[in-house]
Amino acid sequence: MSVLATLFPQEQQFLETFQQALESNQFDRLILSQYKGELEQLEKMTLRVISVQNEKVLSCLYRYKTQDVTKNYSLDHALQQVTELLLCCRQANLITASEELQLKKNKKKAMLAVTKKTAAAENTAAAAAHHDRSKHRYVDQGSLFLQPLGITDAKAQIIPSMARKWKQINKFVEICAGALDQIKTDGKPLHVVDFGSGKGYLTFALYDYLAKHQQTPFVTGVELNPKMVEFCKNVAAQSKFTQLDFFQGDVRTYDPEQLDVMIALHACDVATDFAIHTGIRLNAQMIMCAPCCHKELRPQLEAPKVLSPMLQFGIHAGQQAEMLTDTIRALLLKAHGYETKVFEFVALEHTSKNKMILAVKRNQAAEPDAAVLAQIHALKEMYGIQKHSLELLLNDQWDQQNIGCKC
Repeated sequence: MSVLATLFPQEQQFLETFQQALESNQFDRLILSQYKGELEQLEKMTLRVISVQNEKVLSCLYRYKTQDVTKNYSLDHALQQVTELLLCCRQANLITASEELQLKKNKKKAMLAVTKKTAAAENTAAAAAHHDRSKHRYVDQGSLFLQPLGITDAKAQIIPSMARKWKQINKFVEICAGALDQIKTDGKPLHVVDFGSGKGYLTFALYDYLAKHQQTPFVTGVELNPKMVEFCKNVAAQSKFTQLDFFQGDVRTYDPEQLDVMIALHACDVATDFAIHTGIRLNAQMIMCAPCCHKELRPQLEAPKVLSPMLQFGIHAGQQAEMLTDTIRALLLKAHGYETKVFEFVALEHTSKNKMILAVKRNQAAEPDAAVLAQIHALKEMYGIQKHSLELLLNDQWDQQNIGCKC
């Protein structure tokens, strides 16, 4: 018995509409959700048609709880692949140029709702697209790297499900651009390292921006996941980014000889301290990090008497420990000659950990600023803090047995 014969009539109609839309170039996207198959932690899949090396393929973005994985399938086998995926999902949404279909099902029945697009809706969508194009963007929407990353389609249009990430990428590059304007390169190549580069959204965008603004960038993305590293290397080759490379490892295994710009977004717990230390040690002109998983100071925290009523509540104690951790980091950067800002940044992985520390080198003082170090000492004494990893690293007092993040 064929697979199609086991499907509900509504599922067969859904798949027939998908195939027709694909063949008539009316297909926009397909979203499969409520996955119940064997792939652990898979939340949903978004499928679009993109162009890879001048050949159209069906690109599927598999969204897991901790990462995104993209796989491309031949259009000749698109129906077979979608059918197999549909069998494992309880909901599917198909968007074409003229209608939207929503399929919901369980073991006993399936329901299919079809909504025709009105002319007004199509005009609204066109107007929104025009409005989006009219905005100033720091990343060129036609950049080749955006397609294999699943951000744009074959027509260089932003995939709707990636609109938020597209805005975040531009915001990131905007922040970088503002800080880079304060850096003196004297026409020399700019060496950039992105620790924890993941799928490379930011790494590619920054390289693209630098290359298009008369910079000579040498950019390295450092990532623990070997599959991500291989994926990014392939995208870099497709995009002809000859001076963009990816290294499998972390901040403690990758030791660059030269570093002008250090980026570390969502480095777990003390990994952020290792990243900042690397930037300071190599005299980076710009350090940009989004701290994550603050755990080191919380067990050490002793509430000052006047704050005891407030810090008796666990959530307040946690927030205080996070604020104290990042305040000391920012002050240590300041003590070592950096103009430092701490502000809110909407994170790419849609997490509440959206604080950004941005530091730009201002002076080459032989010794750390004693006044700022005194401020750090006073804070530590007030809260009973005995150990802060970045301070220990900078003082060359880090105990090698303590290395390791248990996030």
